[in-house]
Amino acid sequence: MEGVSIALSYTTPPSFFIPKSVNSVLFNPTPRTPLRFSRPSPPPPPPLSLSSYCCCFCNRSSQFSPFHFSSPNGSKSLLATPEAGVSTETSEWAMQDFYTLRKEVETISERVEEIRTSAGLKQLEKTRADLEEASGDSTLWDDRAKAQQTLQALTDVKEKIKLLNDFKSQVEDAETIVNLTEEMDSVDTGLFEEAAGIIKELRKALDRFELTQLLSSPYDKEGCVITITAGAGGTDAQDWADMLLRMYVRWGEKQRFKTKVVEKSMGEEAGIKSATVEIEGRYAYGYLSGEKGTHRIVRQSPFNSKGLRQTSFSGIEIMPILPEESVDVEIPEEDLEITFCRAGGKGGQNVNKVETAVRITHIPTGVSLRCTEQRSQLANKIKALSRLKAKLLVIAEEQRATEFRQIKGDIVKAEWGQQIRNYVFHPYKLVKDVRTGHETSDIASVMDGELDPFIKAYLKYKYSNSMSQEV
Repeated sequence: MEGVSIALSYTTPPSFFIPKSVNSVLFNPTPRTPLRFSRPSPPPPPPLSLSSYCCCFCNRSSQFSPFHFSSPNGSKSLLATPEAGVSTETSEWAMQDFYTLRKEVETISERVEEIRTSAGLKQLEKTRADLEEASGDSTLWDDRAKAQQTLQALTDVKEKIKLLNDFKSQVEDAETIVNLTEEMDSVDTGLFEEAAGIIKELRKALDRFELTQLLSSPYDKEGCVITITAGAGGTDAQDWADMLLRMYVRWGEKQRFKTKVVEKSMGEEAGIKSATVEIEGRYAYGYLSGEKGTHRIVRQSPFNSKGLRQTSFSGIEIMPILPEESVDVEIPEEDLEITFCRAGGKGGQNVNKVETAVRITHIPTGVSLRCTEQRSQLANKIKALSRLKAKLLVIAEEQRATEFRQIKGDIVKAEWGQQIRNYVFHPYKLVKDVRTGHETSDIASVMDGELDPFIKAYLKYKYSNSMSQEV
């Protein structure tokens, strides 16, 4: 056995033998010829060219793989050749994605042309020329208010024309990428991702443009102030108000608007009693004007030890942020009731010792505003008065179409029967707008600021109602 182990330990391929001395000891004293075992080596494979190798490979398997060629910008093109380890199905998926993208580009191109036609691009260019001529008149600033109106109108027309031209250039870029891919007879992943990104952003921009076409109020282009107040429901209502505050802040951030919580009154146990948020951005007031009213939530109360289902309410009020020069409203002093108090909360000793907070009430309408965000009483008074004027302007604008009692419909009691939207967390998940009927079960996205579907549905509802009233 020692000889066998020695023989097996030899590394000389491809044969080994048992020495004669070992054989004589183990088996027979008679001398014998050493045993020899050999293992034949396989013949070397014949050399194959690339084409013959491809033929052999395709005959053995129905799968083939692509070569990856790198372009100067670092992207890769997918070509059908063996050796890279990707199946035919993967290549077909890539082509199907390309065909889907080409169809989307064609659809978006048609949509862009429809929007440019309906917006009256030629008429806008003519209006721009007229306004530019008027703005160059030497007597323009004889009437300051008219001059500001003219310049603002010129700015709006220029922005609208630029936006429509940007739509055209973006869709042309996507079409160029598609045509280039068809000529190459391959799918360049870098170009494919670029075209898909262009189409995605363009679709969002077109949706926003269509929404702005539904806005007709003179204050829709301004920013807005959101006031959130906890209603019926106790601690649950205060927690619900805090959830709404986060929802609107997240919406403003997603729209890339400047969002600032200027005032917050904390609840005793949890949540907030009230809060004020300023959102500065173009068309912020127009988008959120339909959010005013009562919002209702149904859920298992986290503040109830038995985990019972609880219904709570919070009220939302929306006002535009108007520039100082546009707030040309004179309010008699006898129509105002101004009170001062301590602001409370964080901010140092000055906040709790000096009466810097200001509350102004317009006696004829009952509209009341409170401002505590500034450090001085005078600054708070100026800001509160400016917001009061903006609110009165909105009321005066709405008064042309409805009675005064309906104008103050946004200052309703936050309780049962007054809600404009229901948020159901239990026993099922559903967010439904009572006015438009629009609903969704993705309640987590809504609470994270995805309000655009509800805003769009309300603006269409409002536009259709106004058109039916005109008829």
